[in-house]
Amino acid sequence: ARPLVSDDLWAAIEPLLPPRRPKPKGGRPPIPDRAALAGILFVLKSGILWEMLPAEMGCGSGMSCWRRLRDWHAAGVWAALHRALLEQLQGAGQIDGGVPRSQRQRAGEKGGAEVGPNPTDRGKPGTKRHLVTDARGTPLGVTLSGANRHDSRMLAPTLDAVPPVRSGRRGRPRRRPGKLHADKAFDHRRCRRECRARGITPRIARRGIESSERLGRHRWVVERTLAWLARFRRLAVRYERRADIHPAFTTLGCALVCLNQVRRFC
Repeated sequence: ARPLVSDDLWAAIEPLLPPRRPKPKGGRPPIPDRAALAGILFVLKSGILWEMLPAEMGCGSGMSCWRRLRDWHAAGVWAALHRALLEQLQGAGQIDGGVPRSQRQRAGEKGGAEVGPNPTDRGKPGTKRHLVTDARGTPLGVTLSGANRHDSRMLAPTLDAVPPVRSGRRGRPRRRPGKLHADKAFDHRRCRRECRARGITPRIARRGIESSERLGRHRWVVERTLAWLARFRRLAVRYERRADIHPAFTTLGCALVCLNQVRRFC
């Protein structure tokens, strides 16, 4: 099987890792960062429990990898990795436009932060993932909310979640797409005002006027990106109750999708 942590992924993430804390009293040496990252990726892709992480992989215990995921998320490693990969795509001229979309996912029985009753699943607890991609399906910004949250209410927070991306040219880093294609769920004056206030040209389908058949030209792009994220089994059903672990997995999944885009277009 191919290694979980490829050389290009490790080259992108190694400069972003925080330095290790010294241990003046000694003790066992910590798990190498690359081995801990392999354990995190194994849990993300397979969806197994942390305590079931195989010891034969050399990643240490599941709790050690969980702590590393938590600490790196608090240090902003996953967000910085996502931004660095977006900058590579922007420098190569491979980012254009934006398409918003959301997807509901079932949550565990105990719930957690950003969880609400799912109107499409008999009111069971669930989380909605809001995503903005470019014209080629590269995830630009992602936010989480309860499953009962309307898509239009999360448009502005999702646009603000797009990180500032430098292209290697002079000027301020680009933070938002130039125009936004959206379906009829975002057909509100408020959504158009929010786009124009951020310098974005809205291309939103109007209810009762435009046909739904023509929306597939743009909607299938973000639907494919949501399918890419669904390949990570840990993101299919939300089991994390903490408000930091599930966003950490989600941001890491978006960064891995961006890495595949870098390998494809750069």
